[in-house]
Amino acid sequence: MQPMIHCQRITTQHQTSSPPSLKTLPPLQNQVRRKERVKKRKMVNLVAAQKPLLHGLMKMAGVKPYTVDIQPGTAMTFFVPSETIKKPKKGDDEKTKTTLEKPSKPVVVLIHGFAAEGIVTWQFQVGALTSKYSVYVPDLLFFGGSITDSADRSPAFQAECLAKALGKLGVERCTVVGFSYGGMVAFKLAEMYPNLVEAMVVSGSILAMTDSISGATLERLGFSSSAELLLPNSVKGLKALLSVAAHKKLWFPDRLHKDFLEVMFNNRKERGELLEGLVISNKDPTIPNFPQKIHLLWGENDQIFKVELAHNMKEQLGDNTTFKGIKNAGHLVHLERPCVYNSYLKEFLATLQANESQK
Repeated sequence: MQPMIHCQRITTQHQTSSPPSLKTLPPLQNQVRRKERVKKRKMVNLVAAQKPLLHGLMKMAGVKPYTVDIQPGTAMTFFVPSETIKKPKKGDDEKTKTTLEKPSKPVVVLIHGFAAEGIVTWQFQVGALTSKYSVYVPDLLFFGGSITDSADRSPAFQAECLAKALGKLGVERCTVVGFSYGGMVAFKLAEMYPNLVEAMVVSGSILAMTDSISGATLERLGFSSSAELLLPNSVKGLKALLSVAAHKKLWFPDRLHKDFLEVMFNNRKERGELLEGLVISNKDPTIPNFPQKIHLLWGENDQIFKVELAHNMKEQLGDNTTFKGIKNAGHLVHLERPCVYNSYLKEFLATLQANESQK
């Protein structure tokens, strides 16, 4: 009997010394392990995970990320023409820094709106323009990687920082394309730096957000404040924003909405202050005498800034301003109908080049 007992003990020791597999775990431990694996999968933010792919596509289109230090405490992130970035060659001195060259083609600057950073906003336009134009896509302050320690939250300060950054990038003259909030910054940029801005294309925006326009727009859309509309903090709020921004109903799973909120709506305190700094009194607005050509490129079904506002603005801005409406498109016209939008955009840019060549 003794040898049999001895053999059983050896077998038991051998079994306990091996690490247990998932199959041999007791049911409770097995369940815990599976929950841990599911939790790890859920931790992957789908919007953040797509960024490297988008950056890769932008690199193929001819632009690369670059950060411009504007002043101590203030920096702006950009996508800039790849050919303007000159990195040290192998074998160069370690102290040799990356240098920038001036753009070799006419410059187009794409300025984003309030709900997403630059390259996400203009992802369908960059590749359509880079063959003929040097394209720059900035992130405004508190979007993307752009930051400042200044307390100024006005569109004028955004325009000032953008102008300084473009100067450091070697841009001397450009056409600015502004969408929504970016359109208001574009108007300020053109007003403050007429020698820099040659022409403008503006979509879904206005000259300035007066308190009367702000109040009437929010009341019509059913929102209590600009922050409730433009800084959603829930899936329901983001869906409400998309429902008024897009002409066609967009469906995404709640998971994607949550991930978008997490990635695109950071710096919430500072962005709230940007919204507060946007609204001016009805007594303050003056219409500048813009020397630049201005093209208003609009979604005819825009519910935020209705097409009637664009027509009124065209009359106010005078003979240098033209208008083109795009059917079956809302506020997000450049994302809803990118091919049509790009066609009209390139048509306007081509007329600028033709006029320049005739001088």
